[in-house]
Amino acid sequence: MRDLTEIKYIPNENARKAHKEKTPIDFIDREEIKKIRNFHKSFPEYKVTPLHSLNELSKKLGVSNIWVKDESYRFGLNAFKGLGGSYAVGKYIAEKLNVDISELSFEKLRSKEIKEKLGDITFVTATDGNHGRGIAWAANQLGQKSVIFMPKGSSEIRLNNIRKEGAEASITDLNYDDAVRLANKYADEHNGVMIQDSAWDGYEKIPTWIMQGYLTLVDEALEQIKADGKGRPTHVFLQAGVGSFAGAVQGYLAYLFGEDRPITAIVEPNEAACIYKSAKANDGKPHAVTGFMPTIMAGLACGEPSTVGWKVLKDYSDMYISCPDYVTARAMRMLGNPLEGDPKVISGESGAVGMGILSLILEENDLKEIAEKLNINEDSRILIISTEGDTDPDNYRKVVWDGKYASI
Repeated sequence: MRDLTEIKYIPNENARKAHKEKTPIDFIDREEIKKIRNFHKSFPEYKVTPLHSLNELSKKLGVSNIWVKDESYRFGLNAFKGLGGSYAVGKYIAEKLNVDISELSFEKLRSKEIKEKLGDITFVTATDGNHGRGIAWAANQLGQKSVIFMPKGSSEIRLNNIRKEGAEASITDLNYDDAVRLANKYADEHNGVMIQDSAWDGYEKIPTWIMQGYLTLVDEALEQIKADGKGRPTHVFLQAGVGSFAGAVQGYLAYLFGEDRPITAIVEPNEAACIYKSAKANDGKPHAVTGFMPTIMAGLACGEPSTVGWKVLKDYSDMYISCPDYVTARAMRMLGNPLEGDPKVISGESGAVGMGILSLILEENDLKEIAEKLNINEDSRILIISTEGDTDPDNYRKVVWDGKYASI
């Protein structure tokens, strides 16, 4: 049987308390959201990604509604990361040209005139796969170069997908955070531009731009939910690696709804639970997980929290959950083999974990306390964001066909 004791959680008792020291949500405002949406809408590949309503699963789990925002359709990249990377590249170029990004459509960025003004630029990053592919794609679209470093154990399929976008890419023998340091060193030594979704002291502007780019998906989702006519979400489950994606969505919810925002749970793999570890330390500081992080949730295998993301998550998130790989493997199978009447969702290892933890806390008596502390009941309307599809098709099939990482 599955070992439910491997699922750990920490409620944030301060999330709903107003205090002056709370991090201001100063990287989000209505004007900025409008600029971000318009920038992404200028891409020929732009389409609003699907929001699936899982009505039958909602009934089975005893809640009012479960929505899944499906980012496997984003820009043909099978993951959401292109949103952040492309916006950061756009902001960097706008700053270099001394214009506002609202003046730069993606088509204009690709023009010969802009290319001549910019000259050659090399964008550099470290990635488990999705972020690097997004940067490589954006650089390729603009006729620029990219150099991508991947941590030990990265998928060869993800590596090859990055190379197909024209990048110089390699798998190192380093863990994720050391690969970030290697990329940063390379950028410094080769006059490159580091476009990393992790932030640290002295490097926060570009990661903040990346977080802003992610706002397109949650802004879309709330528009779609409003059109669905079932009321706005009461709960949102957000997976975290360094915390940039989770921090962006959490920041958006706090900005838009204030104290009336949905209840949020941050979910991580046990092997790389740096947000959970930081919350457990309870000193307000980010704390790193070190060494190699052998989780199938490759996109979440990050040991050092983003300083920008952590500031938001520590002040506004309601709970931090750390869980084993079987949780996300279970949800990959659930979403790929839905109840009759529900849509099929192809969700990868890093995309499905929110659904996995939600299903378990509603079905397993030993985890009911988590659902109770999150105040999940028959009236709850829950948003899950599947951030990737089958970005490693071979491993996806091993999970859903062969039962790899099954809990029993």
